[in-house]
Amino acid sequence: MRSFQSNLGEFRKRGVRIAAISVDSNFESSKLCLEQGYTFDFLSDPQGEVIRSYGVLHPAGGEKSRDIARPAEFLVDSRGVIRWVNLTDNIRVRARPQAVLQQFDRLIGGPAVTVLRGAPGSQL
Repeated sequence: MRSFQSNLGEFRKRGVRIAAISVDSNFESSKLCLEQGYTFDFLSDPQGEVIRSYGVLHPAGGEKSRDIARPAEFLVDSRGVIRWVNLTDNIRVRARPQAVLQQFDRLIGGPAVTVLRGAPGSQL
């Protein structure tokens, strides 16, 4: 998450909006944002409805068998069409901001894009 925050300017130059989605509560996400200095959107999905709709729910994969999401990044255009996906089963293997920017640059010419990325508690 820190690497996306530190590259936020590059995403914004391209009109790309970063949004993290987590099963954490709004309170937990807000606290994390304050502590870490994150300035992009953190969306709370405590029931996992959005996470489930993207096919990345990891039932009972978190602490105390809490549902979480698999690590993933998505480029979603303004019509809601998924233009690119990075899925992994290993939390240590994540798309770096530069890789996401390269994918975006490859897709230039399309409508505005949002990067959906999970908060650490959700592991999305």
